[in-house]
Amino acid sequence: MAQTLEIAFTSSLQHILAELQRLDLLIRVQVWRLRQARKHEVNLSSLYIPEEEVDDILDGELGTPLWATLPLPPELLKEVQEQLVYQTAVIAQQKSATILPLRLDNLAQAFQLTPLDLDILLIALAPEIDLRYARLYGYLQDNVTHKLPSVNLCLSLLFPYIEDRLAAHERLTKAAPLRQQGLLHLGHPSTNPQPTWLDDGLTLDIRIVRYLLDGDDIDGRLSKVVALKSPTVAINSLLLPPNVAPRLISLTQQHDNLVLYFEGSYGVGKQTTASAICHELGRPLLVVNGEQLLKQSKAEQVAQLVKLIDREARLQEAAVFWESFDLLLEKEHADKLHHLLTMLAQRPGLTILSGNSPWEPASLIKPAPFVRVAFPVPQFDERTELWQTMLGEAREDVAALANKFRFSPGQIHDSVQTARNLARWRNPDNPQLETADLYEASRRHSNRKLAELAQKITPHYGWEDIVLPADRLEQLQEICDRVRHRGRVLKEWGFQQKLAMGKGTNALFAGPPGTGKTMAADIIAHDLGLDLYKIDLSTVVSKYIGETEKNLGKIFNEAETSNAILFFDEADALFGKRTEVRDSHDRYANLEISYLLQKMEEYEGVVILATNLHKNMDEAFRRRMHFIIEFPFPTAPDRQRIWEGIWPKDLPLAADMDLTFLAERVVVAGGNIRNIALAAAFLAAADGQTVMLTHLIKATQREYQKMGKLLTGKEFVISQNGKR
Repeated sequence: MAQTLEIAFTSSLQHILAELQRLDLLIRVQVWRLRQARKHEVNLSSLYIPEEEVDDILDGELGTPLWATLPLPPELLKEVQEQLVYQTAVIAQQKSATILPLRLDNLAQAFQLTPLDLDILLIALAPEIDLRYARLYGYLQDNVTHKLPSVNLCLSLLFPYIEDRLAAHERLTKAAPLRQQGLLHLGHPSTNPQPTWLDDGLTLDIRIVRYLLDGDDIDGRLSKVVALKSPTVAINSLLLPPNVAPRLISLTQQHDNLVLYFEGSYGVGKQTTASAICHELGRPLLVVNGEQLLKQSKAEQVAQLVKLIDREARLQEAAVFWESFDLLLEKEHADKLHHLLTMLAQRPGLTILSGNSPWEPASLIKPAPFVRVAFPVPQFDERTELWQTMLGEAREDVAALANKFRFSPGQIHDSVQTARNLARWRNPDNPQLETADLYEASRRHSNRKLAELAQKITPHYGWEDIVLPADRLEQLQEICDRVRHRGRVLKEWGFQQKLAMGKGTNALFAGPPGTGKTMAADIIAHDLGLDLYKIDLSTVVSKYIGETEKNLGKIFNEAETSNAILFFDEADALFGKRTEVRDSHDRYANLEISYLLQKMEEYEGVVILATNLHKNMDEAFRRRMHFIIEFPFPTAPDRQRIWEGIWPKDLPLAADMDLTFLAERVVVAGGNIRNIALAAAFLAAADGQTVMLTHLIKATQREYQKMGKLLTGKEFVISQNGKR
C-alpha cells in the first residue's frame, strides 16, 4: 500500500464522507454474502419457510443471519482488510493535520461517545446524506419498505458473531448516551405490528443531522424558550462589587464543571456578568427563559425541554444562563425542579442559575462546586456614575435621580432609552432630553406589579392646594428634604455604616377624616416625582393566621423595586396597642404587628401611615416613626382659605358669594368642603345657572346627611339689616 499524504480535512462533511467509505466496505461485504446465500437458494421469504431453510437455520450459528457468516474468499478477505486498514490510516493522518474542529469528534467529546457509538451514528446518518443507502438497507433487510437500518442490521454490519452483538446491545439502551441524550431514536416499522427490539429502526435526531452537516440553528422545539448570544463585553468593564470579577474568572478557569447562582433583582447585571464570563472563556451563552418554560403545564414536557436545553448547550459548546430559576422553588413546581436538578447532576460545563430570592441547595447538585453570588443594587454614588455614563454627559439632575430611584444598572439603561424616546415624541425636530423625561421614564421602569396589590394614585396636587398650619407644612417639606438628601447623609457622610435598619423614611399622618392626610401624601409624591400607591390596611388584615403577614410581605417585596411611596390608609385596623397575650389570637395579632414593624424598618423607601386614632398607638410604633404629623380640624380662617382655593378659575360663581360666612357657618373638614363645592357645581349645571348660595345650601344638606348630621337652617339665617 503506497504511503498517503497528510491532507487536512477542510470541513466536517469531508471527514464524515471519509468515514462513510469505511461503512461502504462493510455494506459491500454483507451484500456479497447475501448474494452467495441466495445462490445457495436459501429462501428468505416471509410468506412461508421451506424445509431446506429450516435445516439451514438448525445447522447455522445461533443468532446470526444465514448470510452474515459466509466465509469470504481469501483474496477478497485480504483486500477488504487492507482497504479498512488503509482508510483508517488515511483518516487518522488527515485528522492529525486538520486544525478546524470536526463535528463528529466534537459530538463524541460532548456526549462521551465510544467508537462503536460513532459507527452506529454513521449507519443511521448515511440515508440522510445519500438515499442510495436507504435502498441498500432495504436490500439487506429483504424489504424495500425498510429504508432505515434496524438494530439487527446495524449490529450485523459491525459484528458477525452473536457474542459481539450481544455485548453491543448496551450502547442502544435508553440509559446509553445515544438515546439518553436524544441523539438517536428507535421506532417500530409500520409494516410489522408486533416487532421485536431487533426489528426497530434507527433514526438520527434531525438536530444531530443538521449539526453534523455544519448546521448551527437552535433546535426548533426550543425557539420560544432559549436564545443563543455571542458575548462582546469584557468583565473588567462592568461595575461589580470589589473582588467579584477576579473571583468569578478564577472559579470558571479552575473548574470545568461549575454551578453558580446569581441572586439579585432585575437589572443588577446578572445576565451581563454571565455574558462577560463567557467572553472571558471564549464561548457563547445559551439564555433560558425560565418563566416561559414554566408555561408548560406538564412536568413531562418540562423534562423533555430540559434535556433538549442540555443537549443544545453541549452542541453549541455554550454555558447555560437560566433566568428566573427561583420560580421553580415554589411548591407547585417541585416535579419540574426535580427534572432540572437531575439534568444539572449530569451536565458538564458551566451553568449559571439566576433568581431574585436567596437559595442554597439542600445538598450539592453534583460533585462540582456550587457558589451563590449576590448582586446588590448599586449605592448612591455608583448610581450617580451610571446615570452620567449612560446619559453620556454630566447633568445636575442625575444626583436627584440616583437618590430617588434605587435602580439597577439595567433599569438605568432602560430608563435613559425611554427618556430619549419621550423627548423624540415631544419634539421630533429637536429632541432635547429634559429632566421631566427622565423622571417619567424612571417611573415607567419601576416595578408595576405593585399595582396588583395597591391602588396607584397619580399625584397632581401642589403645596398651594393644601391648607395647614405653618409648622405642619414645614414638617411635610422636611420629609421631602429627607428623601432628597438621603444619598449624601447615608453614603457620603457615612450614616449608612451606623444604621443596620431604618434607612428609609417613615411618617405618621394623624387626624380626623378629610383633614388632608391623603392630599399631603399626594403633594409629597408630586414634589419628589415619585409614584404613590395607596394600600387600605383593612383589606390586608385577615382573620386567618399567617395571611396578614403574607399580604404585607407581598406588598413590601414588590415595593422594593417600585421606587414608590407607600401610603397605608385606615391604619387603625392594625396600629392599636399590642395586647397582653391571653390566648392564641392575641399572640398572632402581636406577631402581625411585629412583622409590619420589621418590614417598615427594612424598607428603604417612603412609608406613610394614616390614622384617625393615633393616641392608641403603641410606643414601639411611635419610636420607629421619623415623623408624626397632626392634621388638625380646620379653623374658620383655614376653612375660608379652603373655600377660596376650591373653585376652578373657569367656574361661574355668583359675585355676591360670601366665603367668610360659609367658613364660619359650615363647620366641616376640607374633604367635606370639596364634596360640597363639587355637588353645588353639578346642581348649578343642572339649573343652567352660576353657582349660587341656594346650590351650596342644598349641597351642604346632602353632605350633612352623609355625615349623619342635621342641617337646621340656622346656619344660613339672614338678619333684618340684610346681613347673614
